[in-house]
Amino acid sequence: MPVAPTPVSDVRDVVSQGLLHIHFQPIVHMAEGRVFGHEALIRPQSPSPWTTPDTLFAAARQCGWTIELELECLRLALQAWARSAERGWLFVNLSAEALIQALMRDGLERVLRQARSAGLPLSCVVVELTEHEHVQNVDAIQQALSMLRRYGGSLALDDFGDGRSSLRLWSELRPEFVKIDKYFIRHVHETSHKLKTLRALQQLADTFGSRLIAEGVEDADELMVLRDLGMDFVQGYFLGRPQAQAVDALPQEALDVLGNREIAVLPQDRHASNRGLTARTLLKPAPSLPATATHDEVAALFNRRPDLHAVALVEGDRPVGLIARKTVQDLYLRLYFRDRYGPRPCTLHANLNPLLVDVHTPVEQLTKVLTSNDQRYLTEGYVITEGGRYLGLGTGEQLVRAVTEARIEAARHANPLTFLPGNVPITLHIERLLDNGQDFVACYADLNHFKSYNDHYGYWRGDEMIRLQAECLTGACDPRRDFVGHVGGDDFVLLMQSADWQRRIESAVAHFNRRARGLFDEAARAAGGIWAEDRQGVQRFHPCTTLSVGVLKVGPDQFHRAEEVASAAAWAKHLAKQSAGGIHLMDGREAIARLNQQAAAHPLPG
Repeated sequence: MPVAPTPVSDVRDVVSQGLLHIHFQPIVHMAEGRVFGHEALIRPQSPSPWTTPDTLFAAARQCGWTIELELECLRLALQAWARSAERGWLFVNLSAEALIQALMRDGLERVLRQARSAGLPLSCVVVELTEHEHVQNVDAIQQALSMLRRYGGSLALDDFGDGRSSLRLWSELRPEFVKIDKYFIRHVHETSHKLKTLRALQQLADTFGSRLIAEGVEDADELMVLRDLGMDFVQGYFLGRPQAQAVDALPQEALDVLGNREIAVLPQDRHASNRGLTARTLLKPAPSLPATATHDEVAALFNRRPDLHAVALVEGDRPVGLIARKTVQDLYLRLYFRDRYGPRPCTLHANLNPLLVDVHTPVEQLTKVLTSNDQRYLTEGYVITEGGRYLGLGTGEQLVRAVTEARIEAARHANPLTFLPGNVPITLHIERLLDNGQDFVACYADLNHFKSYNDHYGYWRGDEMIRLQAECLTGACDPRRDFVGHVGGDDFVLLMQSADWQRRIESAVAHFNRRARGLFDEAARAAGGIWAEDRQGVQRFHPCTTLSVGVLKVGPDQFHRAEEVASAAAWAKHLAKQSAGGIHLMDGREAIARLNQQAAAHPLPG
């Protein structure tokens, strides 16, 4: 008769009965496209009542046996790795508390000696420090790390960025590796703020001398972005799931991504914003007067300070009114005003409901001032406060300039009408394509007879036409391979790596031309266009708006600067607008010859 398995009622029974098995998940070296190492992961086996590592360790915490369980998992991992045919790097998990306690109990040194005696070189072992949010005694951790490194081992911070990890700990411990929490990896190809976070972490890694491992890679798009970012190492289901045996080869789909010479289309901010620009940039320090000040006292201050456009009236440090220089000047021009009103309170003619702006208010939020019905704010200005206390004044002129400059700068990064990338991201993507040294297609698209449509129907319907143009162009592109940018107005740039780019462009042109007719009135559709003034002010007939696309085929090493590509594509667009089909294809060699001719005809001054 078969012997019935011994009942398992305690975490210690799981260990004593050998119910803990080690699995290995590969960690991949991105630049070399090979398996660099493996992370050892514990898996409880039947008849253990705890089927996952989380439930097993929860039970160990309840009975106060966590440190012993962690050390047992470490011993099993090192033992299994010593028997393994693969001898790359091995990453093993230990909490900060376990690392410290094991040192105090001589447990860690004993385990490391056992591994070395089994023939395992500890120079390939990396301890992943988990639960580092609980680190209180950094000195004790440093002492444990000294022992680990004395045996040849290395340190990794696990799950960095999960909301609990410590930048200070990174700085103090100087780990050889830092594993980025999978939150920042998931959908990184669609999320610009995650992309920015990874770039910031790369800068920190350079500063602290660590190498980064991106955890949780689950699809090709994520891997492609991480590859283009120059991430050191990656780990995740797309590169291999945990299994009983270490692996020496990657799945074919992962190899395809790492060997693919196309570049990823990186996610962009879809909204124009200037989050760093606040009302502090508009602050003009200026003296105030008490709310009881007389007209004569206000006039005297303006005489002493010709630079003041207004003066704030305060009760204590709280502003309660504002009186403008022009108001006082106009009042004192009245006959007998000085005699009758000079000694009386200036609150009789002050604005007792001035605009109060906190110094931390983003400038973009102040655009409501420019469009409000009360235009006094543009002439007399406004009061700038901090926590309700008076700081100084702002002028309408400064506000108009700041908002205008902020919007211009924002439009360079993301067009406010379509939210597509602007000039700066377009230039950066062209540079990435040129650096990559592969064929791509640069397209310059704009509309025919758009000005007459915009003048005839108004800017509101003109914006609708441009949004349709953006929809048709983006709809024809593969978002993983093709980049769409909005230069401004009806000018768009497409940077395409799709092999079927010609079909896509032809589809976009046909789709737009068909739908654009629907934006004209019925009479205009029947006539095929509208009567409107041309650029010389002459009334003439303008056909319905259509789309033209100049196409530039760019080969390796044909162009060296983004400006050259943009200029050549713009010339192709000029020829497209003259063609019957609305598309003109220009080869890179032809474009270079034309650019050289232009340079010879118009040389730069010496």
